Amino acid sequence: MSIGQKALDRFILWWGLHGGVAQFHRPTGAGGHLAGWIMGRRPSNVARNHWAVRLLDVQPTDRVIEFGCGPGVAIAALAAKASYVVGVDQSPVMIGQAGRRNKAAVRAGRARFIQASVQKLSIDDEPFDIALAVNTLGMWPDPVDRLREISRLLRPGGRIAIVSQPRCQGATAATSAAAVDELTRQLTDAGFQHQRTEMLDLDPPVACVIGALER
Repeated sequence: MSIGQKALDRFILWWGLHGGVAQFHRPTGAGGHLAGWIMGRRPSNVARNHWAVRLLDVQPTDRVIEFGCGPGVAIAALAAKASYVVGVDQSPVMIGQAGRRNKAAVRAGRARFIQASVQKLSIDDEPFDIALAVNTLGMWPDPVDRLREISRLLRPGGRIAIVSQPRCQGATAATSAAAVDELTRQLTDAGFQHQRTEMLDLDPPVACVIGALER
């Protein structure tokens, strides 16, 4: 780990102990801008997002939607592969940062952003091939109901990837394994089948559960 990364991690720990954690859940104001800056540059966060995109094997004809897109790190990787990408986030701060990070794709009509919460989502668009959510499902009210709503935005056979890296104090590989069990149950209850699980070796491990709708 580089000296810069160590310094950033120490700052994040200090900031979290002084109320900064809330800004990663609902970024607002100057604190939200700082949270977005961190999320867009912290190596572990960038690695987690890029890893999830690679797992999805996005094709040039795919239409992709990400829920809780944050500062648009995954959207940038998706826009380089897909025909069209939509990023959804409830924070205007994050929508602004994501738009700036992906301004070329937005200008080209290959990406757009929607400020909305997942429980008040209204998207008038053609069906999507893929949906993605990275470290956000745990903050959704009634996640199974939200997943069912997302399934209606996907074409038959459409896929969804839910990524979770437990952030609770003392989280271990066992915590990540328990998260996999919960994600698998939620996706099954929402109608997603043919599931597979992948793990990324960070501390604690990152879990990605990918499910698909029937064709």
